[in-house]
Amino acid sequence: MKLVIVESPTKAKTIQKYLGGDFRVLASGGHVCDLPEKSLGIDIEHDFKPEYVLVKEKKDLIKRLKQAVKDSDAVYLATDPDREGEAISWHLSNVLELPHGDNRIEFNEISSRAVNAALKTPREINMNLVNAQQARRVLDRLVGYKISPILNKKIKQGLSGGRVQSAALKMIVDREREIRAFKPEEYWNIFAYLQKQGKVTAMKAALADFDGKKIKVKNGDEANKITEALKKALYKVDAVKRGVSKSKPNAPFTTSTLQQDGASRLSITAPEVMKIAQQLYEGIELEGEGHTALVTYIRTDSVRVSPEAQSAALNFIKEHYGADYAPKKPNIYTTKSANVQDAHEAIRPITLARTPESLKTMLSRNQYRLYKLIYDRFLASQMSEAVYNTLNVHITGETEEGGYGFKITGKTVIFKGYTIAYENDKEEDEEGSDKLPNLTEGENLNLKEIKSEQKFTKAPPRYTDSTFIKAMEENGIGRPATYASVVSILAKREYTSKDGKQLVPTQLGETVVEFMEKNFADIVDIKFTASMENDLDTIVNGTEWQKVIADFYPPFEKSLIKAYAGEKKVKLEEEVTDVICDKCGANMVVRNGKYGKFLACPNYPRCKNIKNFVEPVGKCPRCGGDIVKKHTKNGKIFYGCGNYPECDFMSWELPAPIFCPDCRHVMRMIIKDGKTKYVCTNKECNKTVVPERQEEKKDE
Repeated sequence: MKLVIVESPTKAKTIQKYLGGDFRVLASGGHVCDLPEKSLGIDIEHDFKPEYVLVKEKKDLIKRLKQAVKDSDAVYLATDPDREGEAISWHLSNVLELPHGDNRIEFNEISSRAVNAALKTPREINMNLVNAQQARRVLDRLVGYKISPILNKKIKQGLSGGRVQSAALKMIVDREREIRAFKPEEYWNIFAYLQKQGKVTAMKAALADFDGKKIKVKNGDEANKITEALKKALYKVDAVKRGVSKSKPNAPFTTSTLQQDGASRLSITAPEVMKIAQQLYEGIELEGEGHTALVTYIRTDSVRVSPEAQSAALNFIKEHYGADYAPKKPNIYTTKSANVQDAHEAIRPITLARTPESLKTMLSRNQYRLYKLIYDRFLASQMSEAVYNTLNVHITGETEEGGYGFKITGKTVIFKGYTIAYENDKEEDEEGSDKLPNLTEGENLNLKEIKSEQKFTKAPPRYTDSTFIKAMEENGIGRPATYASVVSILAKREYTSKDGKQLVPTQLGETVVEFMEKNFADIVDIKFTASMENDLDTIVNGTEWQKVIADFYPPFEKSLIKAYAGEKKVKLEEEVTDVICDKCGANMVVRNGKYGKFLACPNYPRCKNIKNFVEPVGKCPRCGGDIVKKHTKNGKIFYGCGNYPECDFMSWELPAPIFCPDCRHVMRMIIKDGKTKYVCTNKECNKTVVPERQEEKKDE
């Protein structure tokens, strides 16, 4: 009997199916060793040596693994194929007292072919990868354990700071500062609606220049003067440029781009995207097939695709779409980033033969949507370019003042190419564009109407999960595997809140950043943080990890000493409510605790009265009472009826005030772009209801 140790029980179940009875596959459940919870665990005086301890919850598991090792002829460590996985294998090897040698295996996908190929090519544990993980863990522990107590002392209890999270938070706060400082400028757009001789249909042309120079209309007076002049103008086509353009498909997903698209297009939070992607990677129970993995490894910043996968994709495309949709040479993608770890392929389906539609009834709604996103993106990435006819027309409206130039542009599809993979996706499929107008140089046109519209320049938008992850990647803050956790921790610490999809810094978040800027400027400096990421990446290639820490720590220690001795406790502004303390008569204030907000008497510690903070977020579909946001003992958010225990209605998602009219299941409330709709949680029903008030507005 041979033993294979992986991280996840789900992954173990999938691999066991492929290996059969000669193998036993067990799971470590992640890390078995880590730094201690209640102490620093780093010997700063002796080369920053980490003090690893056995994870308390893993003691019984280690006993079982040790017995399994004794009962096995060979042991293979098959933890995830990244730095974290390499470190877990190293800890397992030490704790289980495995002999040094070739016992580490890795694979990019959980398929029979990949797993069996890996077993034929075991290797030694790569200590450069282990050291790269150790350096990050030690550095993050030093920053977190040293800064967090200062934030707790100087601002309030329950706060934390971190090497990546603090720099990321500053990005959100800086964006908010830009928005507040922004002063909008007025400008006007002017459009001419023009007709060919003898035709009724009008073409919309946008004002672009005056006597050949770009024009910007700054106010209403200018706009009125120009529109009056244009009403008397003679319009003539003076340039027509027809051409052909090509559009290339996007590269297949990396961890970052998957999180971005999952958040923006599926309205799923980045942490939830990674949770679902992990399920697709480790395996889903499929009818007739058992536990089956669907996608390749999900933590990667490479866009590379293996030759075998490319060849299989081209054959699939030729068979299902025709030879024209397969490029003559496979599409090759590269990334702009200099720090790409190319150990793994891009994220792709293990096989294109397993289409999203064939799995729809066996996957949850979001598993299906995310798998389809990955599948379609990979399929499109391996297809031919889309080809378009393009048209650029310049029209001059001659007036007494001079010639006002207008532009008409457009394109129509000649060949769909890769966009055929997104046939049901309106955002990607551009076919159906209006037919291009048939115009010739020298042709005279008639004016039907002139319109002007007032506009104002806009401040930079707030970050969403999607654009924030993109910004972190572009600025070199964190690594792909940490982006989702950063978004999650900032929300958990209540440094950020959500306005729709937008990330908004809370007053607490802004206070923390201001404190960090004064006392730990390097930690929240984007360039410094990115430079540190680069230094950490060099450890994979052999740089001594202790040297990276040793260069960082002395100036950091000076900042710590200065911050401890520095300014007095920062006073936070508190939200005063109209709820009266029934013990002393003061207006109670909103405070944040371990499980969310609560009402507290401002006269603490003289008066220690507290009350539950009830924040209605909707109406109960069962009794009509207020729905309030609540927290489980583990801090997980759920929505319950405020009339509990008389009404025990609860939902993990924001519920609609009505049950589904078709199947009587709970409906979830979705608010997007200021509009509300209710969607049935029963995936077999999936009925959508638009609230009556919105229907009335639409009729008006």
